[in-house]
Amino acid sequence: MPSPGVPAPPRLPVEDSYFELLADTLESLDVPARGQFLQRYFRAIAHLDLRESQSVQIWDEMLARRRELTDLLGRQVSLKTALTDVLSSSGLLRVPILIEYDELKRLELNAVTDPLTGLYNRRLFSETFDKELNRARRYGQPVGLVTLDLHRFKEVNDKHGHPRGDDVLRAAAATLKKALRTSDSAFRIGGDEFALLLPQTDSPQALALCRRVQTVFAEMLQPLQLTVTVGMDHGVAIFPQDAEQPDQLIRIADERLYQLKHTNHAKAASDSAGTEAPSPLDAPAAPAPERAAHTTPPISIESRRAPEKTESTIAAAASATSAAISGELAAAPSRVFAVQRKAERVSMTGTNAYAVLGDQGARRARVLDLGFGGVAIELDSSEDLPASVLAVLHVPILPPVRVSLKPVWSQQTTQGSFRVGCAFVS
Repeated sequence: MPSPGVPAPPRLPVEDSYFELLADTLESLDVPARGQFLQRYFRAIAHLDLRESQSVQIWDEMLARRRELTDLLGRQVSLKTALTDVLSSSGLLRVPILIEYDELKRLELNAVTDPLTGLYNRRLFSETFDKELNRARRYGQPVGLVTLDLHRFKEVNDKHGHPRGDDVLRAAAATLKKALRTSDSAFRIGGDEFALLLPQTDSPQALALCRRVQTVFAEMLQPLQLTVTVGMDHGVAIFPQDAEQPDQLIRIADERLYQLKHTNHAKAASDSAGTEAPSPLDAPAAPAPERAAHTTPPISIESRRAPEKTESTIAAAASATSAAISGELAAAPSRVFAVQRKAERVSMTGTNAYAVLGDQGARRARVLDLGFGGVAIELDSSEDLPASVLAVLHVPILPPVRVSLKPVWSQQTTQGSFRVGCAFVS
């Protein structure tokens, strides 16, 4: 028991305590037993295949080295330090295992992961973006970049506190994990800023995914019971259609993001002032935006790359596509579409996309294409569908989605099947 007033010796770390106990135990063993144990021990910690006599010799050298280092430094040196020094100086420490493998993987994951949301961080975003662009150039495939941030997020922190703001960020991360495909990647690149990398994804597919993200995010926020309506704004840029360099793609996506954010701010201001926007069903259809300036340039046969784009070309493409995106989003109604939609449709031909029809899921139809306003399906035989039918859509770019459909038109094909165009009903 230590004397009163005398400070207790510092407690040794777990690893050093283990070495001390090991040394005391080996001291009581005879040489053959000590050699057998040390042979297996060195094989486990350093992948060394030694004879028993060599193992005993290294252990004895470690004890002697510890005494030398202790006398030299004037303080007690751990057995672990002395053993590492002996193995290193003898050239035996080729594949050292100084930490557990699980601990190493955890450290690697922490280096590239945001601790709050569990998404990848900005550092890995830059590395992954370069790799995806290089792969896309090699195989002549598109890559979609989506930048997102949270609309009115600061108001959440001001009114509900930062812990609730953290809950909103975690809900955003959970939304992205749920909505993305296995080949896609989500990153947190700032406070309330996120980015998505979508390999082999063109503009219509990226926009469809963004709309899915908005819908899922609204569902994720419901349990938080916020008094602030938080949204998730997005900007989309496509390689090589919009640009070819990472910094150019990021700039274009950010420009479209802030244009959409400005549109949402203006709409929120008009709603709070009591002004009611004209219904899309009553207003005349707006002319379709010009797409000629946004056409993908031809790809060179020699280099398999599109011609270099100048800054003015990139800016013009960003402006044209931003106008198209804003027009499509502003025209999104909450009722059945009575006018022709300007949103583009995504063809599902050649995929395994299908729809399960009815409450009991007794009927199944192939999905031919999918748009913001509705879906086209194909049935093997003529069937009288009700005015409103429940369906679950299974398409490659989305998780299963439960929707209500209203059949609008039907047409028999030359093969005898029947194609039915349906509008989404909220």
